[in-house]
Amino acid sequence: MAAETLARAGLAVIVAEAMPTPARKFLMAGKSGLNLTKHQPIDRFLGHFDGAAAMALDFGPEQVMDWASGLGIQLFTGSTGRVFPTGMKASPLLRAWLARLRGMGVDLRTRWRWIGIADGMRFDTPQGVQLLRPQVTVLALGGACWPRLGSDAAWLPILQDAGVKIAPFQPANMGFRVDWSDAMSRHFGQPVKGTQLIAGDHGSRGEWVISRHGIEGGGIYEIAAALREGAAGRIDLAPDTDLAAMRMRFQRPKGKLSVGNWLRKVIGDPVKVALLLEWGRPWPADAAGWADRAKALPTRHLGSMDLDRAISSAGGVQAASIGPDLQLTDLPGVFVAGEMLDWEAPTGGYLLTGCLSQGRAAGMAAARRMKGLIGQ
Repeated sequence: MAAETLARAGLAVIVAEAMPTPARKFLMAGKSGLNLTKHQPIDRFLGHFDGAAAMALDFGPEQVMDWASGLGIQLFTGSTGRVFPTGMKASPLLRAWLARLRGMGVDLRTRWRWIGIADGMRFDTPQGVQLLRPQVTVLALGGACWPRLGSDAAWLPILQDAGVKIAPFQPANMGFRVDWSDAMSRHFGQPVKGTQLIAGDHGSRGEWVISRHGIEGGGIYEIAAALREGAAGRIDLAPDTDLAAMRMRFQRPKGKLSVGNWLRKVIGDPVKVALLLEWGRPWPADAAGWADRAKALPTRHLGSMDLDRAISSAGGVQAASIGPDLQLTDLPGVFVAGEMLDWEAPTGGYLLTGCLSQGRAAGMAAARRMKGLIGQ
């Protein structure tokens, strides 16, 4: 997006891509359906972002949808507001985008890995070390959680040595480890639907999954940052039923039924029953206690999963090291965008829109600086 923005400004643009082919993480994002953005009012949309990303988010859902449509990509909006290409895949959009960039004269150089800033921008390439001396540079080098796709944070010591302040990388949009009892093994891979997850001031009605390793999925990712920072998590197993009504439901006589069978009669959903039995100990002694537990079941986890199991990462270049135009204060003429910045947002279209918006903002700022230099 930075390259497109700079090229539209009439500037000569080189994209130095470390990998053999471009946009590998973008393609991975589309593996199960490319969720480009989320169609919702901009104030609600921006409320899902924390960190430096909020400095450059003037390219929101409507603009992303118009941009994709301009590439010839037909879109549809799902029932939750998530926006996808009708074909669900990332590859058609990427092909159209690369064709547009070629038509604008953008020079894409693959297997060009940035290795330093001594006397210019240095790159390790198949032809040996190459040196470029651009008048403006946009760095979009990714975070630290997808090394096989190029996001390996190898850039970190280069910028640290230049005085740029870096927040340590942490997993974001990740699951949480749980030491399940043997009884839970039959539910591994099962989705959990129709719950509300709460951690601190954050809530989620999204679907999530019980896995061998713990709890994962979109519903968990929406509250992952709060859980990671130590907020207590709880689950409302029946968010559309108030507490009084739940207490009435649990008045159902138990008789000679086992606790598990009685709960299945009351709740109906075997996955929710399993969670209530697993995390509800010590088990309540009466109907009111069971209802209270079902409406506020604690999430008993062992901490977040590691970076290598995270969808994205928090941490990176701190806001204190960049100006409002995403230019590094210690490296004039060098702008930063994307996941290498210290920000995070949940999955569901927020991450991609955030990166597109930042790339565009960095490109516009770099173009303004370039034109200022030309005019001097």
